[in-house]
Amino acid sequence: MKPLPRRLAAIGMLVVCHGSFVLAVGSMVFALATGLQNAQGTLRGAAAVFADAGLVLQFPVLHSFLLSRRGAPTLRRLSPFGHGRTLAPSTYALVASLQLLLVFWLWSPSGVVWHQPTGWTGALQWGLFAAAWLVLQKALYDAGLALQTGAAGWLALWRNRAVDYGGMPTHGLFACVRQPIYLGFALVLLTAPVWSLDWLLLTLGWVAYCVVGPRFKEARWARLHGPRFVAYRDAVPYLLPRLRR
Repeated sequence: MKPLPRRLAAIGMLVVCHGSFVLAVGSMVFALATGLQNAQGTLRGAAAVFADAGLVLQFPVLHSFLLSRRGAPTLRRLSPFGHGRTLAPSTYALVASLQLLLVFWLWSPSGVVWHQPTGWTGALQWGLFAAAWLVLQKALYDAGLALQTGAAGWLALWRNRAVDYGGMPTHGLFACVRQPIYLGFALVLLTAPVWSLDWLLLTLGWVAYCVVGPRFKEARWARLHGPRFVAYRDAVPYLLPRLRR
């Protein structure tokens, strides 16, 4: 594919990347707030279970693969506007958003709902759910919001500069745990106010990824930052903050 002119490609990626990101986050909030009972999948029985399990798995598998050495060339080729190397962060965020949209729109609901939040306990559940989203937002901010939302790619293309990937984050929530983004994502899933069979399947799969997946990320950090990361790893807990030193 012949790449679009530089600034036109940057504008196109801005619209597509962030439009998809907002739609994906909104879809995730709505889906978790309703126990995934309003998704558009129409399968039933065993077919629904297998299809939903496939939706659960495709997110961590592709998410991790595109960040690997083997996946990097694929990520560059996936850029819808060319300029694959510069737009790689934006393309990565775009693909992740599309993956989330696949999950929350194509999910086939089971109809099995165990709990709906009501009364004071329900208000507490909604409060915890909102707090989990704030934790995730803070973690994304501490990690570098431009990089995490994909803006770093199209901004670099617009300015005709190399992408600024930043350094290894160690401030904010990263001073408490090494993987606050995965922790925040897990908390969002675990605090969903409506409990259903669908919510349980999704949460089991993705929380497991939040526990295991960062190991691959830390292997990259070790290669990139060497002794600095080793010292950080030895001083800061992996996923759960220490209650005391």
